[in-house]
Amino acid sequence: MSHILVTGAQGFVGQALVQRLLADGLGGRPVERLTALDLAFPAPPSDSRVCQIAGSIADPALYREACNRPVDAVFHLASVPGGAAEQNYELGRSINLEATLGLLETMRNQARPPRFVFASSVAVYGADLPQYVDAQTQPAPGLTYGAHKLIGEILVADASRRGWVVGCSLRVPGVVARPGDGAGLISAYMSRLFWCLAAGEPITVPVGPHGTSWWISVGACVDNLLLAATLPAARLNPQRCYQMPAAWLSVAEVVDALAQRFGPQCRELVRYAPNPQVERLFAAYPELDTHEAEALGFAHDGSAEQLVERAIAPGR
Repeated sequence: MSHILVTGAQGFVGQALVQRLLADGLGGRPVERLTALDLAFPAPPSDSRVCQIAGSIADPALYREACNRPVDAVFHLASVPGGAAEQNYELGRSINLEATLGLLETMRNQARPPRFVFASSVAVYGADLPQYVDAQTQPAPGLTYGAHKLIGEILVADASRRGWVVGCSLRVPGVVARPGDGAGLISAYMSRLFWCLAAGEPITVPVGPHGTSWWISVGACVDNLLLAATLPAARLNPQRCYQMPAAWLSVAEVVDALAQRFGPQCRELVRYAPNPQVERLFAAYPELDTHEAEALGFAHDGSAEQLVERAIAPGR
């Protein structure tokens, strides 16, 4: 691919994706130019193929500048996370909804439709999940963030139907282990659990030990994003949307896997202080069936132990 655009390039998943694209290319072809969009960048790029454009994607001029040169593939990762989007509706709408539509409309002017991978979210399902989630489960967002992501999926499918893009949306589960305190993320405890126990530090989690979630390492997440950009369009379903496979694990199972990696004392470092709202939104996930996505090659880490290894050492 000669020119690739990554929005949200400075984020947790974005950084890992950019590194992989520069190192391995896409679909067996090296990257000639990579345009990275985000609010700010801490330093100039170390690779001459990278063009950084800093600013809010809510400004149409930003992504129009990025598309001055025809784009072969777009990875649209930029978003305002769930908690922050609930607190600031206007910001969430402008980034999570309006910028997605604007970016897709910009693609309609290209001579050849680019591949367009949209990072949707499991937030589209809402909190009141059935006992089993599969490809037939109907979304029912419980947060504005989830509602905007669901609309984004429909926009990607419609833009694909119109021939503007060759799109694919992936509903991303809890990606670990995100560094930092996870400001704006209600589910930040999922990543903090890894780093605190790896460092031998205590942590209080807002869910009980038997709360279940869908987990994936950043490395496995990037694997799936790259695959979505290279699958033959004829193999994609009419909705152009798939649930990204994820490991269905309780917090206790993840703690046990961390204890195997860093020692049994890890279990004593975890204090459980369940918050009913957080449990309802993020720790009451049922078993997940992603056989449709897996048939195309999408995959999760495989086990709690492999999840820990890839989350702690994402380059593996």
